[in-house]
Amino acid sequence: MTENTSKKNSKTLLQKIDADGERWLLLIFYSMIVLVIGVEVFRRFALSYSSTWGEEIARYSFIYLAWIGASAAIKERAHIRIDVIQNFLPRKGQLFIYIFGDLITLIVACFALYYSFEMLSVTIKFGSVTHGLGIQQAWFLAAVPIGFSMVTFRTLQSLYRDIGMWNKSTPLYHGQKLFD
Repeated sequence: MTENTSKKNSKTLLQKIDADGERWLLLIFYSMIVLVIGVEVFRRFALSYSSTWGEEIARYSFIYLAWIGASAAIKERAHIRIDVIQNFLPRKGQLFIYIFGDLITLIVACFALYYSFEMLSVTIKFGSVTHGLGIQQAWFLAAVPIGFSMVTFRTLQSLYRDIGMWNKSTPLYHGQKLFD
């Protein structure tokens, strides 16, 4: 394999992760929740037995699902917003609101990222473990800094895209709407 081919393959892999990384992670965690809860319901009603580990796996999978979903929503501009006023503004006004919103999101995400690392380091320091699984709780609390890292990255991507559109005549990226 030549050097150009390996660079091309790695670039396409990064592009695939950028395009669908959150989708695959969301699918994995959602499937895990459905599978574990389905097994636990069967065990509880058919076998009159349930476990604490099933509840914990479902709970922590849901936490990861929520944070990865936040990143995916920022990427697709699918987060909840009220855009009635924005629709009456000219193109540069709409773009200004998008950039302003991204800057506010970036500031909040950076603060939250900082404090979530602080919380994670305390958990690692004291070696907290989960009650049912007996696994270090840091693995599950890591969802918060991982999620805010992804949110920060996607917000920076959005800012880059929006600032790049400022003097161009390309159509604005409005993202996906929840309701039409």
